[in-house]
Amino acid sequence: MKTLRSFALAALSCLALSAPVSAAPGVNAKEIVVGTVSDLSGPIAMLGVPVRDGMLMRFDEVNAGGGVHGRQIRLVVEDAGYDPKRAVLAARKLVQRDQAFAFIANMGTPVVMATMPIIVDAGRLHLFPFSPHRATYEPLHPLKFQNFAPYFDYMEAATRHMVEQRGYARTCLLYQDDDYGLEVMKGVEAALARLDRELVERTSYKRGATDLSSQIARLRAARCDLVVLATVVRETVAAMAEARKIGWEVDMLVTASGYSAQTHELGGAAVEGLYGVSVLPHPYVEGANSQLAAWVERYRARFKAEPNVWSVMGYTLADLFVRTAEATGPELTQEAFARTLERMQFSRDYFGSPSYRFTPEDHLGNRHGRLAQIRDGRWVLISDYLE
Repeated sequence: MKTLRSFALAALSCLALSAPVSAAPGVNAKEIVVGTVSDLSGPIAMLGVPVRDGMLMRFDEVNAGGGVHGRQIRLVVEDAGYDPKRAVLAARKLVQRDQAFAFIANMGTPVVMATMPIIVDAGRLHLFPFSPHRATYEPLHPLKFQNFAPYFDYMEAATRHMVEQRGYARTCLLYQDDDYGLEVMKGVEAALARLDRELVERTSYKRGATDLSSQIARLRAARCDLVVLATVVRETVAAMAEARKIGWEVDMLVTASGYSAQTHELGGAAVEGLYGVSVLPHPYVEGANSQLAAWVERYRARFKAEPNVWSVMGYTLADLFVRTAEATGPELTQEAFARTLERMQFSRDYFGSPSYRFTPEDHLGNRHGRLAQIRDGRWVLISDYLE
């Protein structure tokens, strides 16, 4: 009996020595599984694809160098087509079947609002979604972190700055009829209230719409002199093209969701003069620093395509994850990662990203955006960070 007991203890010791360092979902001795719910085929696929590619590029670099504490990072991408119903199924699949350790850069406010409860209720990290909605960091939750300035904050600051500096008297709003558009509306209304003004007119469109002629006609009839756009790339181009087609030269200001090289590439002359909120500069090769120029060349070689600001954001989000996982150490769990991120500070980099800082009391890493304008077919920054 004594011999049998000794054998059993020895066997258990061997199992303990050979077991993974962490028993957290999505982590074993060889890999870390990261999930993302994106749009690769729907109305904002032109954003989702470069974000995915940017993340893949950073993770590939890390894996080629031996991974994070010996673990390879495996990115599992689910295409929800910007459809909340499909997104829910995708999130459940990533949680249950793929056992994702964390979700990074989920794409689109309707998708994020539908999937975030599933993710955090399963005890998984919900990191840096492409939805600057206050619900992504408030109320404070141990697993929710956001690094993009919120729609409300930056659109309040941008609208107020534009009206004060340029003297607009009749501000109007064209918005997507969902959580994204409504959050932008609140920021615009707050800005105007601080200036003792009101929103003169507002009109909405359904997600994925391409014909905005009736909305533009309504705004023109209201004699707007500034139109704020809670739109994405395709709808931004459609709105400005329609306005120019009918001879209406009104100024327009779009959220960061329309701040993309695709906007001027698709819109051409019709979008000249468009104002937008910038989260970081576009990676134009002309005038780039040596590190950025080298990164652009690596991206081109990897994907046979030109990078844009969404590629950069995907890359930098993946880098934030890598740096935090490395700082957490070999004993990687969701709780340990979150506690590490709460004391991390990320300084500005060669992309021109803002500095990010998280604390135990504040899971929003940045609150500010900058104004830019399309001039001669490219975005030009025209302000510092707005307060």
